[in-house]
Amino acid sequence: MTTSLVIQTSFLGDTVLTTPLLAELARRGPVDVVTTRASAPLLAHDPNVRRVIAFDKSGVDRGAAGVARTARHLRAWWRERGDDPRHVHAYLAQGSLRSAALALLARVPARTGFDDAAGRLLYTERVPRRPGDHNAARLLALADGRAAPARDAASLIPRLYPGDDDRRAVDALLAAHPSDRPIVALAPGSVWGTKRWPYYRELTERLAPRFRIAIVGGPDDVDVSRTIADVAGADAVDATGQLGLLASAELIRRSAILVTNDSLPQHLASAVGTPTITIFGPTVPEFGFGPLAPHSMTLGVETLPCRPCHHHGPRVCPLGHWRCMKDLDVDRVDAALDLILAQTTR
Repeated sequence: MTTSLVIQTSFLGDTVLTTPLLAELARRGPVDVVTTRASAPLLAHDPNVRRVIAFDKSGVDRGAAGVARTARHLRAWWRERGDDPRHVHAYLAQGSLRSAALALLARVPARTGFDDAAGRLLYTERVPRRPGDHNAARLLALADGRAAPARDAASLIPRLYPGDDDRRAVDALLAAHPSDRPIVALAPGSVWGTKRWPYYRELTERLAPRFRIAIVGGPDDVDVSRTIADVAGADAVDATGQLGLLASAELIRRSAILVTNDSLPQHLASAVGTPTITIFGPTVPEFGFGPLAPHSMTLGVETLPCRPCHHHGPRVCPLGHWRCMKDLDVDRVDAALDLILAQTTR
């Protein structure tokens, strides 16, 4: 039996999109995951994961000493479990040289990663990264190597597993302002400034008479959420900075629809099956990071020749006009929302 070691230390959304790979590998044997301290809670209840090893690459595990220490920890863990190290296979979902060195120092004999990754020279198998695929499909292809077959859409859907504590946290938040109106979740934040659509307040003013508004985001999104909370209505829920990652996914699961920027909440929605409108500005869905939940839609200003301008989204618009967001008006988003809700509430 093969033990799989998946190393994914990229962004939170990348960890969510790695879950189809984890599910596939779990069919072959135990799966251990090395991920960041921030991402580790996402996998807390995943039945496909035997153990999550939090790798604090920017803190105590920084540098060569941290990599070596984590590698020793992995070897000790496998000895304790009785795993034969000759039957461990590492999958480098994050392609840095550091991740590859970690697998090598852990003495993992089989190491699979993408053929364009920084750490590719330390791999024993290199898989083509197919640029036209969704990133969930690209990551899932690591399980099958160079002969990766085409996968059906259902196999690409990520999965998250909120626990009882997460459900209770959402129950308490909703109970503070009781309402039986359908919930529309809004996620106005992003770590990348140019990805933040500027009209969430105007959209909220339109939606508040018809729906219960839930605002989701992390602690860094509190300021932007305040700009819309005061027009969201008496039964609105501002969960920004109040819920953990899985509890946020649970709140999105209970929503009729999510409107979000190209950021983590769209991946949380994909993992719980909530229809999503994702607003793309400096980035585009063709990069492979669009929503995967049924009835989802992406919106952007397709006619701009300067778009896309960055793989993640620059801090400020390189040309100074930021038309990729400013030219996407509220009418278009509101109409898309009505269309999706008409399809899903029949």
